[in-house]
Amino acid sequence: MSSPGGNLKSAVAKGFLWGGMSNALCQLLNLFLGIYLARILGPDDYGPVGMLAIFSAIAGSLQDSGFVAALANRKEVTHKDYNAVFWFNVLISVAMYVILFASAPLLVDFFNEPSLLWLSRYIFIGFVVAGFGIAPSAYLFRELKVKERSVATILSIIVSGTVGIALAMNGYSYWGIATQSILYVLVRSAVYWWFTPWRPSFRVTFAPLRYLFAFSYRLLVTNIFLRVNWNIFSVILGGNRSYSATDVGNYTKAAEWMSMGSEVVNGMVNGIAQPVFARVADDDGRQLHIFRKMLRFTAFVSFPLLLGLSLVAPEIIVIAITDKWLESAYMLRILAVWGAFMPIQSMFTNLLISRGRSVVFMWGTIVQGLLVLMLLVGLAPLGINTMLAAYVIFNVLWLFVWRYYAGKEVSLTLTMFLRDLLPFASLSAVVMFSAYWLTVSIDNIYMLLFARIAIAALLYILLLALFRCKELYEAARFLLHKNENQRL
Repeated sequence: MSSPGGNLKSAVAKGFLWGGMSNALCQLLNLFLGIYLARILGPDDYGPVGMLAIFSAIAGSLQDSGFVAALANRKEVTHKDYNAVFWFNVLISVAMYVILFASAPLLVDFFNEPSLLWLSRYIFIGFVVAGFGIAPSAYLFRELKVKERSVATILSIIVSGTVGIALAMNGYSYWGIATQSILYVLVRSAVYWWFTPWRPSFRVTFAPLRYLFAFSYRLLVTNIFLRVNWNIFSVILGGNRSYSATDVGNYTKAAEWMSMGSEVVNGMVNGIAQPVFARVADDDGRQLHIFRKMLRFTAFVSFPLLLGLSLVAPEIIVIAITDKWLESAYMLRILAVWGAFMPIQSMFTNLLISRGRSVVFMWGTIVQGLLVLMLLVGLAPLGINTMLAAYVIFNVLWLFVWRYYAGKEVSLTLTMFLRDLLPFASLSAVVMFSAYWLTVSIDNIYMLLFARIAIAALLYILLLALFRCKELYEAARFLLHKNENQRL
């Protein structure tokens, strides 16, 4: 019989493997489909959809209501628990759609964009569809079914992306983008159901929601503020008469590319971190050991990937989706720096949730979001790039707040944190600056892109090997299927 520790080690290894592979594949699919779509459409077409991003994000948080995390952290889960969550989300999704349908004229007035009236009413249909997928998503998440969730995501990207491109080619512009978002949720929810053995029943009691909501309501509030923080630019740019739909479109595309890069790592972390931390929550020493090992591996991947994206942002944007999107490339160059740190923040927040400190997570996020909002509103007259730089700097500094509270739970000292993080962050920064200056004289944009990627990758690997980086050798052994004797 395998030991519990061995089972957990295997689950984490498989979770990282499938999480990393699937997220990389998903972002590549998003990249190729997004490139094709962006060549057909322009910033003006993405603007109206970008204006609705924050409302879609908030509605998504209300649908989930923190129940996925609540179910993942319960020792025992019954049919009644899943059934209550399913029917609650179906009802709340329909109710939200009715409210948002009636609120569409208010959105038109706020953004001064007449196209939002029926576009919003159409795109918000996705909320109703998503409500049916919360319970099976919670089941797969709790059981660490990363492979199954990955398959669902990949299929949803392929189907929705293909249809979105077809509609755009036939002149449907932002309607094609809206249809793509609805189909994405529809296909993913359908595949979740295919892989989930649990089925709802009409004999429902909402009694389990009482103890689930006691855990999840803080996560609900937290997730709303998180989504607002991530999408605040859409509101500030769209609601400020000094900026146009084109500005919103350029920002939306920059944020989309940053998200594709960051999600390769962030999705991998979020797919397994919280369930794994929850399973070892009773052993502080082991939880700290696992956290630090995951933190180092996350930094090992995240910093070169996202700082590398920042390095080549103008070249890759112009080559991929033409110079009509060049303005978004400069926004991407700034945003990608924060993208490198986003998975680190996810590590801290997942740890706090697993320790039952959702109230700390909630208030930390609320304060963070409010301060960001005040900062950006004050800097709005100075331009988009100034706001983006301030946004990145503030959020990176806020990591030390998360470290403080995480340190109180598992004795993670500031020295430990910096020792795990700084080597990869500083090495990646040095590599990217070196690659930039070594290639600054190259005029051909294709040669420039190739040279920067090749030099940065080669320098990073050589320097890690020179310093005998443990994560590099462990990753190599893992990829070569020689990791059976690795300890977590």
